[in-house]
Amino acid sequence: MNSTEMNLPFLIYFILCAVMSAAAFVAMGADKRLAQTHQRRIPEKHLFLLSILFGGIGGTIGMFKFHHKTKHWYFVWGVPAILLAQLALAVWLLTR
Repeated sequence: MNSTEMNLPFLIYFILCAVMSAAAFVAMGADKRLAQTHQRRIPEKHLFLLSILFGGIGGTIGMFKFHHKTKHWYFVWGVPAILLAQLALAVWLLTR
């Protein structure tokens, strides 16, 4: 078995995280813009869902880049905690 076959689960995980992180980052920015223009917002549960579904990196970066949801303790602590869990899973996939 070559190294590519051994790391296939990690490669799939990496691609999934990249796509979902991009979606979470864009959603954070879009929701911030919607908030500033007093338009209908993206529900908080959807922003959390994007982070939980492998978008922790993008959710965390987007939250702090756009200064969005940073006054809500459950976002400030929850989204980075999701990111840490996803990083732990990545390390496990690489080292198993």
